[in-house]
Amino acid sequence: MNQHISPTIPPVRTGYSACPHDCPSTCALEIDISGGRIGRVRGSSANTFTAGVICAKVARYAERANHPDRLTQPLRRVGPKGEGAFAPISWDEALDEIAEAFRKAERAHGTEAVWPYYYAGTMGLVMRDGINRLTHAKGYSRFFSSICVNPAWSGLLAGTGRLAGPDPREMAKADLVVIWGTNPVATQINVMTHAIRARKERGAKIAVVDVYRSPTMEQADIPVLIRPGTDGALACAIMHVLFRDGFADRAYLAAFADDAAGLEAHLRTRDPEWAAHITGMPVTEIEALAQAIGRTPKTFIRAGYGFTRSRNGAVAMHAVSCIPTVTGAWQHEGGGLFHSNSAIYRWNKQMVEGRDIRGVTSRELDQSRIGDILTGDPEALVGGPPVTAMLIQNTNPVSVAPDQEKVRRGFAREDLFVAVHEQFMTETARMADIVLPATMFTEHDDLYQGGGNQYVILGPKLVEPPGECRSNHEVICALAKRLDAEHQGFRMSPREHIDWMLQATDRGTVEELEEKRFLDIQPDFETAHYLKGFSWPDGKFRLKPNWAKVPYAAPAKFGPYETMPQWPDHWAVIEEATEDFPFRLVTSPARSFLNSSFTETPGSIAREKRPELMVHPEDAAAHGLGEGDLARVTSERGAVLLHVRLFDGLRRGVVVAESIWPNRSHQGGRGINSLTGSDPVAPVGGAALHDNRVRIERA
Repeated sequence: MNQHISPTIPPVRTGYSACPHDCPSTCALEIDISGGRIGRVRGSSANTFTAGVICAKVARYAERANHPDRLTQPLRRVGPKGEGAFAPISWDEALDEIAEAFRKAERAHGTEAVWPYYYAGTMGLVMRDGINRLTHAKGYSRFFSSICVNPAWSGLLAGTGRLAGPDPREMAKADLVVIWGTNPVATQINVMTHAIRARKERGAKIAVVDVYRSPTMEQADIPVLIRPGTDGALACAIMHVLFRDGFADRAYLAAFADDAAGLEAHLRTRDPEWAAHITGMPVTEIEALAQAIGRTPKTFIRAGYGFTRSRNGAVAMHAVSCIPTVTGAWQHEGGGLFHSNSAIYRWNKQMVEGRDIRGVTSRELDQSRIGDILTGDPEALVGGPPVTAMLIQNTNPVSVAPDQEKVRRGFAREDLFVAVHEQFMTETARMADIVLPATMFTEHDDLYQGGGNQYVILGPKLVEPPGECRSNHEVICALAKRLDAEHQGFRMSPREHIDWMLQATDRGTVEELEEKRFLDIQPDFETAHYLKGFSWPDGKFRLKPNWAKVPYAAPAKFGPYETMPQWPDHWAVIEEATEDFPFRLVTSPARSFLNSSFTETPGSIAREKRPELMVHPEDAAAHGLGEGDLARVTSERGAVLLHVRLFDGLRRGVVVAESIWPNRSHQGGRGINSLTGSDPVAPVGGAALHDNRVRIERA
């Protein structure tokens, strides 16, 4: 008798980790592992911020980790730059060629001709930041991080003096949650977890302030639709009403703010009629939002990263952070403002970054101005030599950096050597001379912190990497050996780095963290709510900030910081529409992509479909455009082809393009950042990626 023999199914075990991507949630993960591969990914219910919920793209991470197009062996370019012609080589050959290219650059122009370039493709503290150790050991050009947070962080610091705030889980204890300048349904789902809990358990209202009817605004009780870059005007009008109608907590202001009388006097002319003209909002809606905030002591403002994408973003963030100071909402559990908890971690990064050998003479080059730097702009080069050799990890500047026409010209230089350490053949990798295959987060050890919460999470190695993939740490250490770079950190494993950092910051050992999986280091209530005073010598919130002395580490002041307003205001330095460029363009994040990550996975591509431009139906009709038409979108920097999607959830004169599709996904081969500018944002730099004037016409 024949018997049916079932195939052996490998057992499934659960691994614990953290999402490594550039998102404040840093979700704690539980991952199914079978047959040496990862499978289903879910959020940890034991982590009270993640609360068992993760975004759809990370839930499908197996699709990315097990993708057939992953890079698995080192490659050398064999054709013209950008054509994507490569041949396999050994790791020793690849590393030897990179080291020789770096030595050649140093011989010709000095060590500053080499620029290690990285960002947040992983937020792991070992794999992201270890490249700085090589920079410091060799005296290469340093990397000034500017593309993401600077305007928002400096705006918050201008008032509070510290980059921290109430426990973000307190949203669930609020009576009014104001989600301002972020679309968490698409970009940070855990914010919605706690906001909706407040609605269900307390009957709280959710207000959403944004520049288009986003998926988050669709869930709002109070939708607040404004024109891009006008947040400061709305904040001022709200505070005008708070003072006018007796909602200002004068006792709190006297104890905790620097010049409430001066602010009140300044705001007398910043009334709802004034703000309506700037924001495009009806006066009645401004009044209603102000009344809701004034009548609700437990108002929790969750301020997002939209502030970082505008030329007046620092001023706008400061203005919004003044609102809970005027009402005294900081005093209440479920009240105040939260943006980031980055200041609470206090890591000792001496070993991972080599801070004890950091040279004081090497220049610091601005990440956002990579196009200017690679095309030889003397100011962007800080008066130093040209950059002729680069190692790039954790980022894809040929897609994500602003002012793409300059970026592409710079990478096309024949005298520029580029090594890219990547997981997929990105557009930056296609411009490289050497491409190295990189591990993913389940394939190496690392340590993570939650920018949008208060957790330290261990991310241990769970599976072996495919093919010949190596981690960032392995590559940096191998190059250091070839380049005679000396530091103890090059002789340590990632796990040893994690243990050293934990112990040096008084957070126990790696073994202890491995047992616990994560640490909750939320400060006590009084500290988090600044009830012991704000982080200035006198303990007072700065309603009238000194922009030249914002406590933000930057090599210089940037942009027109001398003209920043003394008081909260609408600072009119945004790219306002003109007759030639009558529309304001916002380049918002897409739900299924994360910057340029996940643009290679079939599930994400199927959900996003194609690059599109949201246009108000009346604006489209006025320009002879209909649903699905191909439009040419032009700024002062370049032009892009996008298909029109008619959408009435915009103010007239505003258009939105979601996501960073690869350039090659656009007809004509030019991506959305061909339209964006790289001019530095005041006061400490940044890229105003949502602040563009454009014209649209039928292609």
